[in-house]
This record gives sequence, structure tokens and C-alpha cells, in this order.
Amino acid sequence: MKGGWNGLVLALILVLVGGTIGFYLSPAPDTGSARILQHMKLGLDLKGGAHIVLEGVDSELGEVTSDKIQAAKAVIENRINALGVSEPVVQVDGKDRIIVEIAGATDIDEARETIGRTAVLQFIDPEGNKVLDGTDVEKAGVAQNPSGAGFVVTLKLKGEGPQKFYEATSKFVGQPIYIFLDDDLISAPYVQEPIPGGEATITGNFTAEAASQLATLINGGALPIKLVEVEARMVSATLGADSIAKSLRAGAIGMVLVLLFMIVLYRIPGFLADVALGVYAILNMLVLFAIGNVFTLPGIAGVLLGIGMAVDGNVIIFERIKEELRKGKGLRSGIDAGFHRAYVTVLDSQVTTAIAAAILWYLGTGPVRGFAVTLFVGTVLSMFTAITFTRWLVTLTVNTGWFNKRTLFGVKEVAE
Repeated sequence: MKGGWNGLVLALILVLVGGTIGFYLSPAPDTGSARILQHMKLGLDLKGGAHIVLEGVDSELGEVTSDKIQAAKAVIENRINALGVSEPVVQVDGKDRIIVEIAGATDIDEARETIGRTAVLQFIDPEGNKVLDGTDVEKAGVAQNPSGAGFVVTLKLKGEGPQKFYEATSKFVGQPIYIFLDDDLISAPYVQEPIPGGEATITGNFTAEAASQLATLINGGALPIKLVEVEARMVSATLGADSIAKSLRAGAIGMVLVLLFMIVLYRIPGFLADVALGVYAILNMLVLFAIGNVFTLPGIAGVLLGIGMAVDGNVIIFERIKEELRKGKGLRSGIDAGFHRAYVTVLDSQVTTAIAAAILWYLGTGPVRGFAVTLFVGTVLSMFTAITFTRWLVTLTVNTGWFNKRTLFGVKEVAE
């Protein structure tokens, strides 16, 4: 009866895993593979987008230093993140250059306007004195203009900002407060009455898009140095589409060959390892989608390398099991001894790879980080599938009593 229950559980696992893999590998438009490709976040090398190079120059804002370049990099990252762009690549090149890559961008003029503008916000009173600047703003938003058509930018002030703004609006009732962004006058509203509460509004007959862009610049903060554009171009996605097709084709061919190799060499354990590999692939994609990973060519290489690590762990384990069975041990004792002997070897190799991936992520940028993320996730999951899940499957199979011949484990029967 126990063997029957084990067999039922094993059959259910095989049906579930096989059905899930079949669903996601089906080329039909309404199945999993189509949905995966549709919702995949692709990097610049696969999707195309904007490539912009900015260079810091000495100006009235001060001299270019490495600290200011790093601060400018952080401001640009904040601005791009506010646009809702997935995995922008913002990296420092040399001492005074910043490279920005935005996957999926379609309007390079909008991108360069948002990224490269210095965005020094200032409120100037009629006497020419500065009332507020961008450091006094906690958050900028967009709202419908209550007094007419168009949109306005709302500001929530922080720190001493509310008190300074209240004092200025009390002093200059009936006079304008000039609002500048860099050297451009963007609004000059007249003060109707003192404004307490730490809230201000920038009017100017903005469209929704213009108001949103201005709010994004204010929220991102002002650049600490002046940046000039050295290069700006759109990267075509044609090469990316070709690369995706070739990568998927190479991955599919490699997977089929690996699955066949495991079955031919290790028989039943090899088949179970293939099942565990299917579970590994499903979990890997779920984790990468859950963390919002953006796939680049190096990232796909990391996925494929992770699959290789998962197979390698199973190969080491099954070779140890075959060695134990050749010594004359029974199936159960041979399997236990094989897993026990291989445990440290598999764990060491996977942990060292995971450490290397973590170091790559910490020190790398852009596509290198994408490779490190996919490799790290794949390595951690392969430890689970090789050491835990595969062992459970093999033990469950042996306990059914249906596959107790040693030849099914790639070892000749012991002559009596």
C-alpha cells in the first residue's frame, strides 16, 4: 500500500511538471511562452532604446569632481526611475562622463531633456532675493488647474520652506513671485494673500505631459554640475530580436541534448533529474519575474550557465551513487551514501559560484549586474533542486518498488 501511495504521488508530480512545461513551451499564442515573451522586460541590447553620453564641465555651479559626478549619477537615476523605466543603465565613464541607456525609449528628445537638464529651481521675490529653492521641496505633483484649463505643478515644502514661503507671501501681497528653472522663467504668479501650510503651486498653462516632466525634474533634484551632451542616439532593436531568437534556439537545442544525455547515461535517476531540471526552470523564471529582472544577452547567458550548474550537481551525485552501487550496496543504502558523499562537493561548487556572482553584482554595472543576478538566482535554486528535490524524487521512486533493478540506475546486476 505504501508503494502505491508513493507511486501515486510520483505520478502526480510528473503530470504537474510535464503539463506545466508543456504549457509554457507551447508555441500557441495564448499559452505561457507567448505570455512570458510578452511580459519580459528586455534590456537595451535586446529591445533597443536611447543611448546618451553626458560630460561634466566647469561652470558657475563649480568644478567637476569625482564626488559631483557620482552625485549627478544619483540624480539622473532618480529622474529616470520617476519616469517608470525598467533597469536604466547609468554608469560613470572615466572622470567626467556619464553614460545613460534607457531600454524601450522611443523619444530621444524627451529623454535628453529630462536627463541632462540641470533643474535648479528658485523662487525669487520682487526685490531679487531667493525665497525658496529645490532643497526646500519635499515632493512635487501634478493637478488639474482649478482656475482654468491645463495643469499645475503642486509643491509640498519641508524644513524651513513653509515658514520662508509664508513670510515672503505675507510681505509681497499683490506682487509677483518669480519662479525660475535654471535660467528660464516658468511662472510669475501674483500673491493674492499669505500662504501658510507649506504648500505652493506653479502655474503656467502646462499640458499634462509638461507638468509631469517638470514635477519629475523637481523630485529628482538639481544636478550639482553642468552636463553637456556628447552623444545621443537611438539603438535599433533589430539585432536584439535576432539575438533573442538565436538564444532561444540555442537554449532549446542544448536543453534537449542535456535531457537525452542524462536519461541515456543514468536511466531512471537521469529521467528524474530531467524532471527536477524542469522544476528548476519554472522556479527560476518565477523568481526572476518576481524581482522584476530585466533580461539582457549577458543575463540570458547567466540563465543558461545556471542550468549547466544544476545539471553538473546531478551528474556529481549520480556518479557517486553508481560508485556505491558498484561496491555491492543495495539501492537504498547506495543512494543515501551517494548523496552523502556528493553533498559537500556540490555545496562547495555552488556556494563559490554564488559568492562570485554576488561580487560581480556588487562591483559591476549594467549588463554585468544582469548576468550576476541571473547566475546567483540560478545557483541558489540549483542547490535546492540537486540536493533536496532530486533526492526526494529518487527516494520516492525507489519506495514505489517498481524500479528496483540496478540496471535501471546504470549499474549491472550483482551476480549471485
